[in-house]
Amino acid sequence: METTFGQVEFTNGAGALKNRIRLADGPLDLAWQHCGVTSEFLGDFFALRRREEGGDYNETRHSIGYLANELLENAVKFRHGDGITLEASLDGGTFEVRISNLVTPETAGRFQTLLAEMTTRDPGELLIERIEENAENANSSGSGLGLLTLMSDYGARLGWRFQPAAEADAIRLDTYAALDIV
Repeated sequence: METTFGQVEFTNGAGALKNRIRLADGPLDLAWQHCGVTSEFLGDFFALRRREEGGDYNETRHSIGYLANELLENAVKFRHGDGITLEASLDGGTFEVRISNLVTPETAGRFQTLLAEMTTRDPGELLIERIEENAENANSSGSGLGLLTLMSDYGARLGWRFQPAAEADAIRLDTYAALDIV
C-alpha cells in the first residue's frame, strides 16, 4: 500500500537541467563523507547554470548544498540495503530533488508518525518546540530538526512516498523537495 505526505510530484519541465546520481555500497562503504561531497558537487553544478541565468551563485550553491546534504544524510542514516538514487533538476529558479532508498518497515512506521505531525503543523513553531525538547534531553534523536529547518528557514516544499519494495523486509522511500532559488 502506498502512503504519501506532502508534495510528491515534480513540476520542472522537460527543458530543465537534470542530474542523476547513484550512491552504492562497495569496497569503500557508503558513509557520511559521501553526503558532503555529493551535496557540494550538486550545489556547484546547479549554481553554475543559475549564474549563467543571472542568479546568485553563492546563494544557489549554499541552498542546494544544504538541502541535498540534509536529505542525503537521512537516506544514509536510515537506509536498509546498499543503494541511494538522487535525481535533481533546475528549471529557472526552481530546484527539485528526489532521493530514493529502502528502509525497514519499522523505520518507515516511526518516520510516518513523525511526518504526520510535521506536515500538519506550522514548521516554525514545531522547530522551536523540537529545539527546546532536544536542549532538555541530550539523548533525543529522530526529532526532524533538519527537515523542519529546511521547511521553516529555507521555504522547502517537502514530500515523501512510501511503497512496498520487491524485498520482503523493505519499504521504498522517495523523498521529494522543491526549493525556490534566488
